[in-house]
Amino acid sequence: MSSTGNHHTHLAHPQMAPPPPPPKPNKTPQAYANGNGNGTLANGSAISNGNGTLHGSNSSIQKLNGRSPCHTPPRTDREHVVMTPKGKTANSTVILIERKLVDEVNERTHVAGGDHTGIIINKDTVAGQKSQTTPAQLSLEFRVFLVSANTGKHSQESRTLRFWFRDWLKNDAEQAHVAQDFFKELVSPKDFPRDYVGFIKKIMKLMQKGYDEIQSLEIELRILEETAEPPSRPLSMDENQFESPPLTPEKVLELIEQAYPNPITPEDLAKDYGWEEQDVILVFMSLKERGLIKSMEYNSYTRIHHEDKEIKVVKQMPTIASNKQPTIAIITAQYCEKLAVDAMLENKETFVRYTTVGESNVYTLGNIGAHRIVSTKLPSVGSTREAMTATGNTTTRLLGTFQKVDYVFIVGVAGGVPHYTDYKKHVRLGDVVISYVDKQRALANGTDKPYVYVYKSGEDVKTYFPVNDSLQQIAESLQANMEVKRPWETYMSEGFELLQQKTESDFNRPAANSDKLFMSIGNNEVIEVSHPIGTDNVDGIPKSRLHLGPIGSGRDLVRNDDLRIQFAKKYGLLATDLEMSSVLDSIIGNCRESFILVKGISDYKDGTTTRKWQNYASLAAASVVKSIICGMDAPTNV
Repeated sequence: MSSTGNHHTHLAHPQMAPPPPPPKPNKTPQAYANGNGNGTLANGSAISNGNGTLHGSNSSIQKLNGRSPCHTPPRTDREHVVMTPKGKTANSTVILIERKLVDEVNERTHVAGGDHTGIIINKDTVAGQKSQTTPAQLSLEFRVFLVSANTGKHSQESRTLRFWFRDWLKNDAEQAHVAQDFFKELVSPKDFPRDYVGFIKKIMKLMQKGYDEIQSLEIELRILEETAEPPSRPLSMDENQFESPPLTPEKVLELIEQAYPNPITPEDLAKDYGWEEQDVILVFMSLKERGLIKSMEYNSYTRIHHEDKEIKVVKQMPTIASNKQPTIAIITAQYCEKLAVDAMLENKETFVRYTTVGESNVYTLGNIGAHRIVSTKLPSVGSTREAMTATGNTTTRLLGTFQKVDYVFIVGVAGGVPHYTDYKKHVRLGDVVISYVDKQRALANGTDKPYVYVYKSGEDVKTYFPVNDSLQQIAESLQANMEVKRPWETYMSEGFELLQQKTESDFNRPAANSDKLFMSIGNNEVIEVSHPIGTDNVDGIPKSRLHLGPIGSGRDLVRNDDLRIQFAKKYGLLATDLEMSSVLDSIIGNCRESFILVKGISDYKDGTTTRKWQNYASLAAASVVKSIICGMDAPTNV
């Protein structure tokens, strides 16, 4: 996280005029911070969700001009959008914006003309609004950071929106959908309201021009606190994607782990990342002294696995007796994913075949219940043609070596697709998404073939679907019963105990407040959006949930938030991950009819942009895999 910098100068991040304080009834809004109006809105506005408890719906996000009419009745000329101040305290102001018929409007009003015809400002505070008789149906809170040009003090202002919907819009899911559309439109990068007046005005215009489903909106503005420091914010992808990462032991270890089981040389890393080779060698030496890596031939190094003493290095895989042949393969792409999967296995035996040319292979054989398993790790996954070919080759070699494998699991981390207003549709960190055909969606879009995975490269889109969906059916029953039966929690705590004893990696659940959700509003600026609140929080910690739906990937999606959101909306995706298309091509090419992806959510892009949640998300995914395997019939072909 980086500081937002000095916002007093005109050379800081793109200028944002400060909202003045909430207006007093009957008075013009005053400029913020002693009336000089020179502050800027810091690049870390935060939005948090209120208490709307909402139920499942289509999670698509639509712009104003792309919204469906949604059984909107014909508008009447007799209806106006009226803004009324409702009250003020020392640090808060409440404003109500509602639809009223012309004959209900008070005489002491300011009626706008021209482009703003139909918008009315009440000059008096009006008590006893009819909206007060029922609690809001949904609530959203914006947190805006302001800075005073006079004192340099930063203050945080909360702006809460409370929604009431028309009588004819009863469905909770549709209300959530409308609120999400409205929210997206309000903070869209094109015309994000940079000051207080623009914020109120945009809300009124949106209600007037297209959100007929909303009856009234109450806005509460509260000053929360003053601090000397600006809020921190994440760098957007645009800012850091082209920079060479700093040379640190953590970064080098991460790259060695990604390459595992392939050995890697300091020379290759120095060349790939623009580092000085001598500096890289020093880092390698320190990692070796810490017992994390070991040297191999040709000046290359590899990760020391915590079960290294038990690993058999072989020139080729030994012949395995027929009754010990695995029938299930589990494929992972990251080192932490392989550790988590192996923690689910009993009677483990690991073989590594190192090669200096081509790909090395690691195979761990073991049991889950009555099932024989082989788990492997792809040497590294990337979007270059070479990397994708390598992962496809590794998969082909796996299925060629273990020919009795009928079921393939692709397991690990991915990025969640959030939904800001509907808790049931919202995918957050620590949840697990299982690749599944959305049957309702498939029926609704009769022309689309059903799919569990979608890959997009430029204009080319490829979809994947297992011929035999028995694994998906087991996953469906796990999800259906997750309120009463959660077997993966037991497997997770058992796996955690094992990993704690054997590895220095931390598989604990990260602090709840580290699950932050950011949305780009353009100009490399982001706002923070908090999560819809569920009813199953335990001591403030949400239970991790299972979600069933399509997963997707694409070369351009990690770097472009808008492209990814459009892609997820179009294909109904619940998660996006590193490209697994070459692995799926290999599975289908080798005539395996049953496969499933099980992905723990570790960020909101593709699962790899931050390491904080990766270990926990890997363990969550591996535990769900064990739950699915324990629900399978015992193998008959051994």
